[in-house]
Amino acid sequence: MTMTQPARRTPRQRALLTAGTGIVAALGLSLAMTTAATAQPAGTPSAAAATTVSPAGHGFTATLSGKATFKAGSVTVTCATSSSSGQVPDAPGNHNPDGPVSSSTTPATYGSCTTSMPGVSATVATSGSWGVAMQNGAPVTAGLTIPVGGFVLKTSGLASCTVTAAPTSAATVNGTWTNGAPSTLAFANASVPVKVTGGFGCPTSSTSSTFNAAYQVSDTTDPASQITVTG
Repeated sequence: MTMTQPARRTPRQRALLTAGTGIVAALGLSLAMTTAATAQPAGTPSAAAATTVSPAGHGFTATLSGKATFKAGSVTVTCATSSSSGQVPDAPGNHNPDGPVSSSTTPATYGSCTTSMPGVSATVATSGSWGVAMQNGAPVTAGLTIPVGGFVLKTSGLASCTVTAAPTSAATVNGTWTNGAPSTLAFANASVPVKVTGGFGCPTSSTSSTFNAAYQVSDTTDPASQITVTG
């Protein structure tokens, strides 16, 4: 019997594989506030509780609180800035007696992102219609959806890859809402489907990404008011 020894990778090949492993990590950061108006919070029962988002018709801005950090194994990606904006539906659309209330948002912007992967940089492009659906409950839940292909991350350097979120259909990401001054929208180990393409070093077999982040949501129509979710 002839035994075949496994091929030994060169230092450059090992570096490319390490870089590729973290590409999807960067994606997770960029989905923290990219959503579609048809979102449905996970676990919403068929007879969901009534939901009211107030104040009706007011604009809002969601701003990253602290830093958004994604960690995959030994790879860490951190973004220091991110924001999105939208508007609470006018009355009576801000109230749903049987389930969530949906509103549109702008695609999120991201900046000051760093990575522990040497020799790899990234750019993010977002497009399409985004939104958020809030469901009153204990806790209040948020269904966040990115439209088909509405988020694309590209890397350059040791690994040239393209990561597309919601590659075949709109995808819902789940978080929780806490009323406050300002209110907070948080994501803990949220998941989103992705498709990765590219050459050597790109994690093309990866089909999902996770992220953790928290956003403060402020009323831009009346800064003295708070955006709240009740029954």
